[in-house]
Amino acid sequence: MTLKRELLHRIASDGPLSLAEYMREALLHPQFGYYSTRDPFGVAGDFTTAPEISQMFGELLGLSLAQAWMDQGAPPQITLAELGPGRGTCMRDVLRAVRGVPGFQPDVVLIDASEKMRDVQRGTLAGHDVRWADRVEDLPDQPLFLIANEFFDALPIRQFRRDATGWREIRVGADGDDLVFGAGPDQAEPMLAHRLEDTAPGDIVETCPEAARIAGQIGAKIAQFGGAALLIDYGDWRSLGDTLQALHQHQPVHPLADPGHADLTAHVDFEAIANACAPARYSRVTPQGIFLERLGITARAQALARNLTGAALDAHIAAHRRLTHPDEMGNLFKVIGLYPDTAHPPPGLDP
Repeated sequence: MTLKRELLHRIASDGPLSLAEYMREALLHPQFGYYSTRDPFGVAGDFTTAPEISQMFGELLGLSLAQAWMDQGAPPQITLAELGPGRGTCMRDVLRAVRGVPGFQPDVVLIDASEKMRDVQRGTLAGHDVRWADRVEDLPDQPLFLIANEFFDALPIRQFRRDATGWREIRVGADGDDLVFGAGPDQAEPMLAHRLEDTAPGDIVETCPEAARIAGQIGAKIAQFGGAALLIDYGDWRSLGDTLQALHQHQPVHPLADPGHADLTAHVDFEAIANACAPARYSRVTPQGIFLERLGITARAQALARNLTGAALDAHIAAHRRLTHPDEMGNLFKVIGLYPDTAHPPPGLDP
């Protein structure tokens, strides 16, 4: 049995799946899901995230949160958490950067549902006092300083195509032995009423209810107990168009071709996250390159370069460019910060 065959049987029995249902099975199915069966990160995997490109990324995120902690009066009992921490590389670099900050001794929590990835993280963070949680709501009731890098883009989305009178949800059905996209019946979608102003018939709008729910949980904790969150992902202020993509071995593939064997992601709608985080406040959405430059990545890169030569120096220069240049990750990825209404945004971001 494969996941594709299991989904075909399910569709034959119960009818087409929403795109969110398909993504959830393809990514998290306990036996066949993409994240349940492999380490997808790095050159040997299917994609490379910013922490795997350079230590500078995690170091600067850590220092931004440490400064936010000081700006909020340096509370003694705090949580330092990461959503979707990958191999644990980012948190390792964060902890190295903040170890010299007097009094900054957080409870470190990684939120990851994959036991396979938890095992990888234990190796990366050996020697650090770390615990794991399944959900944001499992975090302690105390100030929360949180990182989510390329987490929200992997949450299941729904897609709706506008027509003349309403919206038709894009669904996953079957055509013989193939999974195919189709459209449900024309119907009103109250949650998309505001999108009639900036869309035309034929346009596709994506929603991610899980992203809004999680952003709301983060915002509620920060508003009540203090803290800050840095959410980094590719996307923009408002969703428009079909952004679903699948990657296998760093190459694009069809999202329905081989479920469970490719990474599925979609652009993040930062407006929806911002609206969901109340009563916490949110910063302006800022391109990753600008954010990192404000935090001093060039000075850090120059300091690290002094001890490098040859191929190592070339790779270091290329990493700095990849993280910051507008033609690479610098503009594609965006950063939004969440913070209490009694505080300022984390360093690197504007209110």
